Amino acid sequence: MTPIVRLALEEDIGSGDVTTAACVPEFQAASGRFVGREPLIVAGLELLTELYDRVHLRKRGGDACAEGEIIAEVSGRARTLLERERVALNFLQRLSGVATVARRFAEAVAGTNCQVLDTRKTTPGMRHLEKMAARAGGVTNHRMGLFDAVLIKNNHIAAAGGVRNAIERARTCGFPIEIEVRSREELREALECGAAHLLLDNLTPEEAADWVREIAGRAKVELSGGITLDNVRAYAETGADFVSSGAITHSARAVDISFRLELA
Repeated sequence: MTPIVRLALEEDIGSGDVTTAACVPEFQAASGRFVGREPLIVAGLELLTELYDRVHLRKRGGDACAEGEIIAEVSGRARTLLERERVALNFLQRLSGVATVARRFAEAVAGTNCQVLDTRKTTPGMRHLEKMAARAGGVTNHRMGLFDAVLIKNNHIAAAGGVRNAIERARTCGFPIEIEVRSREELREALECGAAHLLLDNLTPEEAADWVREIAGRAKVELSGGITLDNVRAYAETGADFVSSGAITHSARAVDISFRLELA
């Protein structure tokens, strides 16, 4: 069992589910169904196999689920099914919510040459799961953390003493390098230093298109800052290679999934 699943069970069950122990015979068998109560994109099903011994998955991660469709079925001791119901639903509802938002972003840029990226704006402790859900929804994972790529942002530039210093020092680490530029002067300096991946933050679509024209393919371009479902298409049509949005994870609404128990 993965640590986050164990932690979730310990948090919810604690010393024991007193309601279930009081009401349900110890050896009563049962089955249960997880049912979508609204259209959604499924994610997090892998966790059901950690929570229950007998699981029949009706969907896979990334599948669409219509209202009323069965997502998965489980069976075993009624007490176990009831004790783990809320933990299972919390994971499924949260992760399917992320996947559902991710799918909407991916569909919004369909037909462009722009990829949607997620960000590190995730729930503490759940980054791996939320990025898995974003990927199931159809967007591309950006770096997992501070350890697997270099992203030089404005505070790094200030601390390093400028764009050139930051880039030259970062080259020694051997990781892919991306740098945020906030002015045309920083943009030109980064290009002169051979920057291969630029982050343009908080520009309007019109401003971004102008900057992309100046870059003229000399570097990959990512746009970020205030990108939502309402405007992501406009940003994608600027000619940028990537758009990134924290809303995919930090603002995803938990979708409505129910658990229906039946005695065996």
